[in-house]
Amino acid sequence: MQAKVKTLEPTKVLISIDVEAADLLKAKQAAIAKLAVAVTVTGYRRGKAPFSAVEKVLDPNVLSEETLQLALSEAYSEALIKNQLRPVSNPEISVKSYVPNQTLTFEATLEVIGKVQLAKYSGLKVPRTQAKVSEAEVTTVLKRLQKQLAKRSSVKSAAKIGDEVLIDFNGKYADNDELIDGASGKDYPLELGSESFIPGFETKLVGIKAGESKEISLTFPKDYQAEFLRGKKAIFEVKAKGVNALVLPELNDSFAKQVGQFKTLTELKADIKRELLSGKESDLELQYQNQLLEQIANASKVDIPKSLIADEAQRIERDARQNAAYRSQTWEEYLKDQGQTEADFNSFIHTQAEQRVKAGLVLGEIATLEKISIESKEVDERVAALKLQYANDQAMQKELDKEQNKTDLRNRIMVEKTIQRLIQLNS
Repeated sequence: MQAKVKTLEPTKVLISIDVEAADLLKAKQAAIAKLAVAVTVTGYRRGKAPFSAVEKVLDPNVLSEETLQLALSEAYSEALIKNQLRPVSNPEISVKSYVPNQTLTFEATLEVIGKVQLAKYSGLKVPRTQAKVSEAEVTTVLKRLQKQLAKRSSVKSAAKIGDEVLIDFNGKYADNDELIDGASGKDYPLELGSESFIPGFETKLVGIKAGESKEISLTFPKDYQAEFLRGKKAIFEVKAKGVNALVLPELNDSFAKQVGQFKTLTELKADIKRELLSGKESDLELQYQNQLLEQIANASKVDIPKSLIADEAQRIERDARQNAAYRSQTWEEYLKDQGQTEADFNSFIHTQAEQRVKAGLVLGEIATLEKISIESKEVDERVAALKLQYANDQAMQKELDKEQNKTDLRNRIMVEKTIQRLIQLNS
């Protein structure tokens, strides 16, 4: 087999391949072996007849076509290996000439992963942030636990800061009376002073009594999380269905025992601090890993196939649409909530996709250079752990046995091991 590679684009090549008679003979024998199981040869059990006898009863056209397909596949695979090409799509095959038992010439056009000019990936100075937990943060958690265990008593008096008001509310734009998406609710328990609603909303409910209604005029902050509402004037129609006084439990050893398996308040505080610290450490470690990989990827040069970017962009969009459905939003409502047009969104996901694909290719190149490998037992152990986690989910058990999911797990483990190697090289 002879193969010549011509670069059409940085990520697109044309391979011209000549297959010799000896290779065609091997393909023919493989074709006969494959077709033998479906034919009957007098005097022999099915599948046991010699190739020479099987060939006599086969349709010559069927044998020739099967031989061609096997020869194409084998020669194409060999050409990829010899020329160290990494395809990202199925090739376009064009047979130029085929003389059974003698010669085969064909061309394969395909997208490939282009050159990866890897930047320096060891000895980098990416700062790490030390995780710390303040007493104020512990106190915030304690206050939240206090409120969860608070006793509620209905009162007829006017609501004051610290009381809980059960409300129905509807928000609309001040200029056109159109209802605001996501700005309505029923039987919502709102603690006045909790600052869980937009600034000004809770203070304007101070003094309201059960059964009373009130109209509140507000302007959304300029830094409000939903971009489409920033700076917008709104009117909220609010009805108070009840007012509850909250009686918070004292912060003492008895309170700690109510929360969980703690003997003292000191034990509870220490546990809260450990949990907060663990969460912060995980977040900061992930942030460090992302910054490290981003620095290497930004300094590297990679020829990225357009199809890889398109596929990743589709995945990002699919996740976004699922997120919208989870929120019970239409796609138009979701885009509006993000403050994006369809064009803005498409531009955003294209950039995100390109960055993700580039980072993945850079990681793959590092894994190759560092000779990182995955043993079968590592995948088996991960599958076993997941099966234990989903022991009562039969559907998930079956999913975990699928080869595609095992391949995904193998890729995930490879990424994890490569990132850990990067951390070692930059510590």
